[in-house]
Amino acid sequence: MYAVIESGGKQYRVAQGDSVVVDRLDAEVGSLLELPVLLVSGDEVKIGAPTVEGAVVSAKVVEHTRGEKIIAFKMKRRKRSRRRMGFRASHTTLEITAISA
Repeated sequence: MYAVIESGGKQYRVAQGDSVVVDRLDAEVGSLLELPVLLVSGDEVKIGAPTVEGAVVSAKVVEHTRGEKIIAFKMKRRKRSRRRMGFRASHTTLEITAISA
């Protein structure tokens, strides 16, 4: 059985016991979250409009981390114009504990 959840405007396919890295959530490490379910697949497929009624995915917050550094380099040729910026995204690791449909 798997479900499709939404977090931070992105969709993730998860099953019980999976570990998922999502955009930073405002939650304490060790706390439990309930995430909106867009689709549940098991014996039968249930598709939500926009979410599945009564379906809940429970997840435990494992850790907060930061991603790899991404360098954005912009240059305008023949103008001696260059700009170099770095960015590191903040992530939250979730462990899926239960899927109830």
